[in-house]
Parts: sequence; structure tokens; C-alpha cells
Amino acid sequence: MEATAILPILKKKLAFLSGGKDRRSGLILTIPLCSDQTSMEELSATLDYLLSIPSVKCKARGFTVIVDGRKSQWNIVKTVVLMLQNVIPAEVSLVCVVKPDEFWDKKVTHFCFWKEKDRLGFEVILVSANKLTRYIEPCQLTDEFGGSLDYDHIDWLNKRLVFEKFTKESTSLLDELSVINDRDRSTTDKPSDSNVLPSVDPETVLQTGHELLSELQQRRFNGSEGGGGGGGQGAWCPMEEELLAQPQVMKLLDSLREQYTRYQEVCRQRNKRTQLEEIHTKVMQVVTWLQGPGSDQLKTHQAIGDSIRAAQALQQKHEEIESQHSEWFAVYVELNQQIAALLSGGEEEELAELKALQQQLSDVCYRQASHLENRQNVLQAAHGFHSTVQELSQQLDNLLGMLCADVAPADGASIQQNLKLLEEKLKTVEAGLQALRQKGALLLDQVSSQPPWSLEEPQSPAADSQENIQHIQAVMEDMQLRKQRCEDMVDVRRLKMLQMVQLFKCEEDASQAVEWLGELLEALLKTHVRLGEDSQETRTMLDKHRKFVDVAQSTYDYGRQLLQATVVLCQSLRCTTRSSGDTLPRLNRVWKQFSVTAEERLHRLELALSFHTAAEKVLQEEQEEQQLPVEEDLLEEVDTVGKTLLDRLTIPVIFPDG
Repeated sequence: MEATAILPILKKKLAFLSGGKDRRSGLILTIPLCSDQTSMEELSATLDYLLSIPSVKCKARGFTVIVDGRKSQWNIVKTVVLMLQNVIPAEVSLVCVVKPDEFWDKKVTHFCFWKEKDRLGFEVILVSANKLTRYIEPCQLTDEFGGSLDYDHIDWLNKRLVFEKFTKESTSLLDELSVINDRDRSTTDKPSDSNVLPSVDPETVLQTGHELLSELQQRRFNGSEGGGGGGGQGAWCPMEEELLAQPQVMKLLDSLREQYTRYQEVCRQRNKRTQLEEIHTKVMQVVTWLQGPGSDQLKTHQAIGDSIRAAQALQQKHEEIESQHSEWFAVYVELNQQIAALLSGGEEEELAELKALQQQLSDVCYRQASHLENRQNVLQAAHGFHSTVQELSQQLDNLLGMLCADVAPADGASIQQNLKLLEEKLKTVEAGLQALRQKGALLLDQVSSQPPWSLEEPQSPAADSQENIQHIQAVMEDMQLRKQRCEDMVDVRRLKMLQMVQLFKCEEDASQAVEWLGELLEALLKTHVRLGEDSQETRTMLDKHRKFVDVAQSTYDYGRQLLQATVVLCQSLRCTTRSSGDTLPRLNRVWKQFSVTAEERLHRLELALSFHTAAEKVLQEEQEEQQLPVEEDLLEEVDTVGKTLLDRLTIPVIFPDG
């Protein structure tokens, strides 16, 4: 029976165990009757509950029952005493009926309890309150009987409720924990059957039990701290050991702690299994996504584009793919940390499973990261490749535009400048083509060296890779052909420009030859006028004149050759707008003037030489034959040559053009 079942009845205090004991160490049961009609059923229920509290050993020492009839009627007292025969006949040793001071004296003759001792099974005495101490020590009596024993019924009832609640909860909790622990041990392969939780919090029950035990040990339970004023045996309060079952509380706490410790270990193992299952589930989620949708994304995006804009679009798409992968890589890092923490204190079987999961997860993540990095490197190389292609294409277009433009330079210096610019552009194209070869080789190497998608899948070039390789090679071949065509055109343009340089040089040198002839003519007219003082000087001047004429002849021939080369170059260059111009007429005119003048000068020097020779001969003969007259023929010759020379000197040089 639990106190909660008859709580309203217990609150009426129809009977109570104060904790006091008689001289035989038997418990004292007090039944305080009142003037109101007492319900025998409620009293019987109260007695049944109170008598269920003491231990068997305590009951064997017997009870002393105090029936307080001072405020009740005799027939009620008699009914209660007779009821004790039916409720606790074997446990009752003595019944003390506390009577009023002057009311029951006549009644005693009609009913003597001592005569009924054999039939009742216990002794009944009628005693006044002040004489009750003859049978019971004052320290074992409550204050209503003149004793010093403290008793608070409400406090006792509250603590009794706490005790029974703890006993009930702890017993139920022990059964539940035992079932949970045994079930978990027998169903380790079925984690779903182990997710059973106790109906109450074990920590709360343990705390309640410790508080209850602390109160029992401090002798506060039931408001009793001993006999209060008594000494020796009277000061000893047995409620802690016999009525309130301190050993029972301690035993329950010990059992509860033991089962709770096992339960905590079960929970720890259960949590570990749950954590392992969660880790395994997450690992498989990561592995499944990376090997499934993640790999599919990379496999379906293997193109490298055909321009910078296409490569940039592919890089942007790859960044989106990397962003999706980064979320799963973050899960991988978290799982790796959790696995590392579990590896530090797991069992051998669990360690093997964890290491296998960790290895599988690491292999898949690192392989996928390698694919992402390889794809990123390919796209970066493709972007650089397309940038170089575009730059080289622009350079080739600029060079081709320069080659297709007509060349109409004003002079040889501008032609040389254009030729230098052409060579620089060609060198730039060659450098760009070399850079394209390097970047193309790098891109081909990265496209060809793609890692395998899985350990089981052999490394074989995919169709997209073959297309990319063919595209790269085709672009490089196209650039090479364009560059070769431009080189051929540059060779033609270089030859043409060199011929134009030669043309301008020939024209310039021809003009220079005309100037030289003019200068020679001017020198011939202005400085070559003397005829010599004698034949020797005239002969020397005649030799110099012939050499002078040879120089002029060489200059004229050089000019003619230059003009002939100019004509040939113009024909080679198909330059109809250019020709020798007035250079050839000027050259011929100056040369004719020079020829006439030089011939006249030659005749005059020859006449002067004849004159000086004849005169010197006459003078020589005159000196040798002073007495004989000079021959008339010699004199006539001198006179004739002299006049002829004078006449020649007076005649001006007439040029062919007047």
C-alpha cells in the first residue's frame, strides 16, 4: 500500500507511529480518538498502512498501542480495542487506553479487558495520562501525554511521500535500466531496438535519493532527533534504521548507481554506434556525390573553347562547379576531424572500420580535387593559348595589311625605315608564334595527362580530349601557315624595297655624275687656259689634259651605267611613273660640251707644242750659227704656226646646242 492511495485518510492523523519505543524496544502505536465519530474503515486502512512500514524483526518485538480516549466515547474505545484483535493480534503486546480522569469508573465494572486477555491475545489496561509513564518512558511519549518526544505528522507524511516516491521511481528505474542494458547487450546488431530511454531522469532520481539519505543520516526524517531530554536508551531513535529503511535507500542507491553506470556505458556505446552510423552515412553521401554528380559535371565539361570569351565562360562555369565541390569538401574536413577524434579512443574493430572509411573518403576527395585542379590548369592554359592566338592573329593581320599596302616612298631613307619596320613586325610574329608553340605544347600536355576517374577505370583519352588535341593542333598549324605566307610576302616585299633602294641610289649617283662632269667642264673652261712657256711645259700640260679627259670619260661611263641600271630596275619594279627623267639628256649635253671643249683644248695644246718646238729649234740654230743666217723655212714655219695658234685662240668654243 502506498501513502498516496490513502493520502486524505493519513492526513486525518487517525493513528501514527511517533518513533517512540516501550521498555521492550517495541514500537509505540498511537490512536488519538476524537469527539467526532471515527470511521472504523479509515482507521483500519491507516493501521494497515502503518503496520506495513516496520520490518519483520521490528514487528517481532511487538507493539504498544496507546488508545487516547479522553475525547471519545467508551463504546468507540471498546470498538477500537476489539478491532485491534482483528488487525494486529499477534503484534500487539500491550494496549494502554488513556481514560478521562472521572468519566469511565463505572463502566469498568461492565467491561474488564483483563478478563478478556486470553481471548484478545494482548493485555489491555486503563490508565490516566499522568500515570502513563509507569509503562512508557517520558522521552518516548509525545507532548500530549506529557512526554518530550517531538513528532510532526505533516512533516512525517511529506517525507514518507518522498521516500515512497523515491522507492517507487528507483525500483521502476532499476527495472527499466536493467531491461535497457540487457537488451542493448543482446541486440548490438540492431541499433533501432536500443534507442529506448528510461521514463524518468536517472540523475534526478539519484539526487532525490542522496537528499533523502542525507536527511536520514542526519536524523531529520520524521522531525525526530532523539528523545529530547532523556538519556541512555531513551535518547536512541530507531526510526532511521527500522521505520524509514535507511539501508533500503542505500541499497537502492547502490543498485541504481551500478545500473546507471552500465546505462551510461550503454549510452556511450550507443552514441558511438550512432556516430559511426552517421559518419558512415555522411561518408557515403560525400563519396556518392563526388563519384556521381560531381564527376559527371567534370566529365561533361571538358571543352577548352575556341576563343578567349569561350575560355572565360568555361572558367566561370568551372568556378560554379568548384563552389559546389567546396561544400562537400567542407563536409569532408568535418568528417575527417570526427574520425580522427574517434580513432584516438576506439576499439580495434571500430578503428579498422574508421580507418577504412577515412581512407575511402580521402582517396575519393583527393582524386576529385586532383580532377578539379587539372581542369583549372587546363582552362588557365587554354585561356593563355587563346590569348596568344588572338594576339598573334592581330600581329599577322597588321603585317598582312602592311604588305598589301602600296609602297610609294619619297626617298631611300623612308624605304629603309619601312624595311626596318617590316623586319621588326616579322620578328614580333616569329616571337608570337614561338610563344604559341610553347603554350600549345603545355596545353596539349595537360589535356593528354588527365588523371583516371577511379582506381578501376584505366587511363584512356576521352573523345573530348581527342577533339581538344585536334583543335589545338589545327590552330597551331593554321597560325604556322599564315606566318609562312606572310614570310613569303615579306621576302617579296623585301626584294622590292631593296630594288627601290638601289633605284634611288642609282638615280642619286647618276645625278652626282652629271654634277661631276659639270664641275670638270667648268674647271676645263676656267682653269685649263694656259698653253705653257716652252715645249716641255706644254708637253706636261698635254699629258695632264689627256688624264683629265680620261677621268671625265670614266665619270660619263659610270653615269651611263647607272642610268641603264635605273631603267632595268624600273622595268623590274613595273614602275611606269618613274624613269631616268632629264638626267640622261643632261648627262649627254654636259658630256658633249666637255668633249668639244676638251678637243679644242687638245688642238690648242698640240699647236702650242708645235709652235714652241719650232721656235725653240730656230733659237737653237741661231745660237749655234750666229754668223750664218737662219733658214727661211724654219722662220716661215714658226710664223705660220704662231698665226694659226693666235687665230685659234681668238675663235670661241661653240657648243653643240649653241
